[in-house]
Amino acid sequence: MANKEEIKILESAEALQEKLNKTQAFLENNKKIVSAVLGGIVGIIATIVGYNWYVQQQNEEAENQLFPAIFYLEKDSLNKALYGDNNTTDGFVAIAENYSSTRAGNLANFYAGFIFLKKGEFDKAIQYLKEFDANDLLVQARAYCLIGDAYMEKKEYQNAASFYEKAASYKPTEEFTPIYLLKLGLAYEAQNNLEKANQAYTRIIEEFENSPEVEKAKKSRARNGMF
Repeated sequence: MANKEEIKILESAEALQEKLNKTQAFLENNKKIVSAVLGGIVGIIATIVGYNWYVQQQNEEAENQLFPAIFYLEKDSLNKALYGDNNTTDGFVAIAENYSSTRAGNLANFYAGFIFLKKGEFDKAIQYLKEFDANDLLVQARAYCLIGDAYMEKKEYQNAASFYEKAASYKPTEEFTPIYLLKLGLAYEAQNNLEKANQAYTRIIEEFENSPEVEKAKKSRARNGMF
């Protein structure tokens, strides 16, 4: 609600003119300050617009590199997928490094980590998969699971359990969460922590009763002496 001063200015031409004169005087007496403030605002806007344009251009370039690399992955040409073919793509490793601020660069981390895991280079797999970050329903949980797989191969069972737990807790789904819980149980068994293992198996049985993993979970609990 307008106060009395504001109403007076709106209703009186003289008061309005006086207000405008004061404003004009302020602007004239403080030209440098006003110019600096306006220049700063314009500079910030220009920087944001320029950065967004740059990121968009970078992402388009990265995507053009990404799709041929995915093609090589699907054809099981893992080295070309990772390091490029000197023609259509530089490979996932270069894409992840050169376009790190883009969506395609982020996704290249996932693919590179997956391939390094497949090649048995577990430390590199962990490195790239940890760089991957997404908010989607499936791929982020899958990345956590793959990191767990790499740690299992390294026999670092505690770290493996930690990432399987992250996978199982991240936006649970009927299809994949039971798989992550089954792996979580195995990681705990590898640590001789049967209590925690059985808790993971029990979650499968109670929370995902229609899952194919239920029978495996029941057998695992029976193996651990829990019926």
